[in-house]
Amino acid sequence: MDILSIPYREFKAFFLILIRVSVIFQMLPFFNARVIPTLAKAGLAFVITIILFPVINTKMVEFPSTLIGMSQLILTEFIIGIILGLMVLVFFEGVRMMGQMVGFQTGFAITNIIDPQSGAQISILANFAYLVAMIFFLLLNGHHILLRAVRDSFEIIPVGSFGLNFKMFNKLIHIYGDMFSIAVKIGAPAIAALLFTNLAFGLIVKFIPQMNIMIVAFPVQITIGLIFFGVSLHVLLNFVETYLRDLGPMLLNTMQWFRI
Repeated sequence: MDILSIPYREFKAFFLILIRVSVIFQMLPFFNARVIPTLAKAGLAFVITIILFPVINTKMVEFPSTLIGMSQLILTEFIIGIILGLMVLVFFEGVRMMGQMVGFQTGFAITNIIDPQSGAQISILANFAYLVAMIFFLLLNGHHILLRAVRDSFEIIPVGSFGLNFKMFNKLIHIYGDMFSIAVKIGAPAIAALLFTNLAFGLIVKFIPQMNIMIVAFPVQITIGLIFFGVSLHVLLNFVETYLRDLGPMLLNTMQWFRI
């Protein structure tokens, strides 16, 4: 097929689809890692766009003829991709926050490492919980749900039919605010155990002041923290299963808010 014979409208449609797909994949936790080459990410987004293009191209709206109109279309595709990607990222950031909280209470706050995913310094337990959550997500076919959501996003929100409203922003703020509640729910066993451990050591210091509590507290606190951190990882598995069961409907409902 001669590429020069393809209408200009087809090139514009393919470019806009590629923008949305690229931004969504760039926001996902297992595709935005710095260790993955940029060329590999671009190639994957390009291949998925080629697969989706024959189905999605029939649902395109009329393209504006002005530069400002096309700029608005490109901007809206960026916004859609960022919002949908962030909705998935909220869960993984909540898991990372859980590991950070447990690591701080256990005494691992000073032993931070460089996270190869983001390049930032985080706690060892936070990085471990993040990687475990990612493994659970992939093993339970969460990536299949995301691929279906990307496809459905073009059916629910055709290119050029995106609308912004305050009701949508209020709901998004509520969803992003659930990050802390996710961290507390998953890490509740370790957080509660370490809290009671610190309370017990406080009572020991009160009633037996001559005891050198610093020597006793650190190994006991680390042992209890690691044991109950393992319990929290078991809770994480059940939480991921529930999260994946609700992820598809949640993304579809969210995309309904974007429609004009």
